[in-house]
Order: sequence, then C-alpha cells, then structure tokens
Amino acid sequence: MIAIINGPNLNMLGKRDPKVYGSTTFEDFLPAAEDLVSELTDGEQTLEYFQSNSEGEIVSKIQELAFDPVCRGIVMNPGAYAHYSYAIHDAVEMSPVPVIIVHISNIHAREEFRHTDVVAPAAKGMICGLGLNGYLLAIRSLLSSTHDS
Repeated sequence: MIAIINGPNLNMLGKRDPKVYGSTTFEDFLPAAEDLVSELTDGEQTLEYFQSNSEGEIVSKIQELAFDPVCRGIVMNPGAYAHYSYAIHDAVEMSPVPVIIVHISNIHAREEFRHTDVVAPAAKGMICGLGLNGYLLAIRSLLSSTHDS
C-alpha cells in the first residue's frame, strides 16, 4: 500500500487560488493516483488517502503508517505545516517507511517564509512546483526498485 497524506487547506484544492494550485480538486485527481499504483503493481498494491487540517492527526497517521507492515511508502504534502512543524518532521524522521514530500507549487518562487521546509530534511526526497503531477512522480519513485539508493 502507498499512502498519501495531505495537510491543511489541501481539501480546498480547486477552490483555493487556482492560479497557484490549479482548478482540479484532489478528489478529481485521486483516481489517477489509484490507477497508477494499480498499474505499477499489477493490482497488488492499493492507495490510501488521508487529509487533515490538524497537526496532531497528521502526526498520528504518520506513526500508524510507519509501522503498518503493508505500507511501502508515504507521499505527503504537509501544506503550511511544512514551514514550521517539527512535530511532523520528527514523525517523518522516525518512520522506517520512506516518505516523499510534495508541494504543488514551487515553494522557492513564492513568499520567503515558504522557502524553508522543515519536514523535507527528514524525508527521502522532495518534489515541488510540478502541480499534482508531483504526486504521481513520488508514487513512481516509491514503487521503483531504485528508491533505496
């Protein structure tokens, strides 16, 4: 199983600032991610999706998935928590399951406070600025045989 965890305000995709985040809702995008997981694993793996506006719920979900024997990886967009949540950083850091951070927009081309992601150093990698396609790239990476390198 591959998990996607989305943080605050990502439930507002399609409504929130379409110039930055696009006009597609995550619910409209999710079938493409599910199809990719199924395609890359010949139907043997599934996709689990979780979104919360609460930091504590996100930490609890990371901890739950980190020790789930069927979880092969986590794709996470921490939203604004990326810029200051050391609690999420610590949860990602202790996870034996690889985590790839995704930002829909290029955080380095936005307001200065968004340039720093305190969660990313604890993750396997980070993809930013590629829109929702970043989630698909992260899934591909987690399911590839080379993600351990």
